[in-house]
Amino acid sequence: MSILAITGGTGFVGGRTIERALAAGHLVRALTRRDQAAREGVVWVRGALDDPEVLTALVTGADAVIHIAGVVSADRAGFIAGNIEGTRAVVAATGRAGVARFVHVSSLAAREPDLSIYGWSKAAAETVVTASRLDWTILRPAAVYGPGDLEMRDVFRAARLGIALLPPPGVMGAVAVDDLARLLIVAGERGAPRAVYEVDDGTRWTHAEFAAAIGAAVGRRVMPIPLPRALMMLGARIDGWLRGDKAKLTRDRVGYLTHPDWTAADDRRVPADLWTPAIDPRTGLAETARWYRANGLL
Repeated sequence: MSILAITGGTGFVGGRTIERALAAGHLVRALTRRDQAAREGVVWVRGALDDPEVLTALVTGADAVIHIAGVVSADRAGFIAGNIEGTRAVVAATGRAGVARFVHVSSLAAREPDLSIYGWSKAAAETVVTASRLDWTILRPAAVYGPGDLEMRDVFRAARLGIALLPPPGVMGAVAVDDLARLLIVAGERGAPRAVYEVDDGTRWTHAEFAAAIGAAVGRRVMPIPLPRALMMLGARIDGWLRGDKAKLTRDRVGYLTHPDWTAADDRRVPADLWTPAIDPRTGLAETARWYRANGLL
């Protein structure tokens, strides 16, 4: 039985990772900003990434640290604070506590840091990790979907109306959240040290194909409508006016959405003896759609 210290445990990916950790027989310490209900096998550590004492309490005595917490939508200062300095603080606490094993959740966006502030911040966070003396593994997931996700909700809602507003033509990868959570646990247990892996389920989707699969998940045939970058920028401005800091389409996101290839590189894929995806994407998308319906989100 191992103790896994997890940041971001109250989020979409982190929540599923805690479920997987408990199912695998591990004990969990999880960082949280708010009080959480008591749960067998989980010790909630109240605090945030900017509190060194809290982070030390989180990681001391752990067998591995899994750093999931991060910011996906913010201004430059927010990305620096949440993704770069937050990672720096967790790495420092891990080193102080003498914990060697460190798993860091990055993003495929880090591969192209010039396209977005988000991608730049994730690349900079990777540099913090790789410069450390920890036994680290970095995972760069493609688009993550599954029950509990709110980032793709608008895409499913649009598909239910029979339309799919898409970036310019390109290809993308995706991975089900349960598959990613399973990989995080495996990486914490026995991942190869000092490796950067890019993660998707092996399906190379065009944007139109992925939209059609989401349409099938909600029971509708969708009309794909590719949008030029300029029109997406206008859409980002409108979304910002309407939803403020809750906007899903931002100018920064347009930067990386319009890149032509967001699939995992073959030479950076996770070795098959360490992990292989188990969830068929069409099944996973259908389960996601059912969760949205059950929770009144479609």
